[in-house]
Amino acid sequence: MLMGLASSGWIPVWALVTHVGRRSGRVYRTPIAIRPTASGFVIPLPWGDGTDWCRNLIAANGGVVRWKGADYPVVAPEVVERSVAAPAFPAALRALLPVLGIKRFLAVHRVDAAPVA
Repeated sequence: MLMGLASSGWIPVWALVTHVGRRSGRVYRTPIAIRPTASGFVIPLPWGDGTDWCRNLIAANGGVVRWKGADYPVVAPEVVERSVAAPAFPAALRALLPVLGIKRFLAVHRVDAAPVA
């Protein structure tokens, strides 16, 4: 059910990330919480950056985020601290981040907005 809600776009704080297994090569889809930024998205990492989906995105240098019913290819995943990700959150949610114990986030850039390397 969460997969359907995350990919539908009905609830804008949820998305679906498609990533390729770093060892298996299989395609996976994982529901995630998400916030948009000027160049992409930030994704809270409540279980840390050791989760398979996060490690897979980093190993593959990206994946696809399905947010609000649209697919966004993303690149350049980078684990960032709360202070870097916090501006993407409205004040009420920003105040909850420390309470929830979320310290790290995955920042990704949309392909159409990725910085030129």
